Amino acid sequence: MTETIEQPWGLSVFGAGSVRVEPQLVRVRLTVDVLRSAPDQAFQEAGAAVSRLRETLRRHGIPDASVSGSRLQLASEYDGYGADRKFLGYRCQASYAVESEALDGLQQLIVDAVDAGVHQVERVEFDVHDKPALRDEARRRAVAAARRKAEVYTRAAGVALGAVVHIKDVDSESHEFRQYRGHGGGGGASAGDLAPGMVEVSAGVVLGFALTE
Repeated sequence: MTETIEQPWGLSVFGAGSVRVEPQLVRVRLTVDVLRSAPDQAFQEAGAAVSRLRETLRRHGIPDASVSGSRLQLASEYDGYGADRKFLGYRCQASYAVESEALDGLQQLIVDAVDAGVHQVERVEFDVHDKPALRDEARRRAVAAARRKAEVYTRAAGVALGAVVHIKDVDSESHEFRQYRGHGGGGGASAGDLAPGMVEVSAGVVLGFALTE
């Protein structure tokens, strides 16, 4: 069976680019989660834990402006369904998103936060301040990669590369990008501890070129 291109027009290629830099800050979500038989007990214990957490963050030099959180939320907690459902008590929770530039002190911050009453530590994310500028550089590298690929194809086919007639941005967080590239981008914490790795900012682009003789 011979495959044909029904509407030939030129050459379409995908290019990916990335920039890897040392992280400049870390974001972590800390949650106080208390389950007690009475609502006033749950509120009191969770509130005390929140106060201790706030003081711990201040001791680590983290200003209140770098901490965003939720108010204490109370809900009834059950186990099971239907006739077998059992009342467990009242669950009181409050979550805080903490941002800090003190990367070297992160592990001690986590230890002290748990000692203060934090029950859940999640979403530890290393990041940089000026990500838009890094994204722009990644896009320039993606365009250069796409052009290099196009030049290889045209030289091999014995034709000349013409003008760019189509540009399509490919979101680096999308499934489409992973399909094009064959694997996902990465960056973040190293395995086994909370030491920061490199932050990778990626971009993808599809360029359409005209072809000339």
